[in-house]
Amino acid sequence: MLNFLLDEHISPHVAEGLRRRSRRILVWGLAEWEKGRLLGLSDTLLMQTAAAHRLTLVTYDRRTIPPLLKVWAEEFRDHGGVVFIDDKTIPASDFGGLIRALRVLWVETHQWDWTNRICVLRG
Repeated sequence: MLNFLLDEHISPHVAEGLRRRSRRILVWGLAEWEKGRLLGLSDTLLMQTAAAHRLTLVTYDRRTIPPLLKVWAEEFRDHGGVVFIDDKTIPASDFGGLIRALRVLWVETHQWDWTNRICVLRG
């Protein structure tokens, strides 16, 4: 099942917009989820917590998350899935484009098991 956790660099307006379009989509911004307790903490802790709650991380972070995923794969550690967004494809300021793309992804793949799945979101 696909449930989104948006990293702290994605506007909370995106989560709100997804919820308005479908009540079936479970999505949280990092600031609202768990009362924001993971804000500013390490990527490792974020990924561990997301995995424990079966959440798929949505992020623009293509600098620190990929090396972490590599280490986890080498250690046979599971994660809840990661959806990467490229700022050149969907700028962080394009809330509507990001909402549409995430909604399409959810409609097409929400019944999949997202454990250890990685994808790049296309606009």
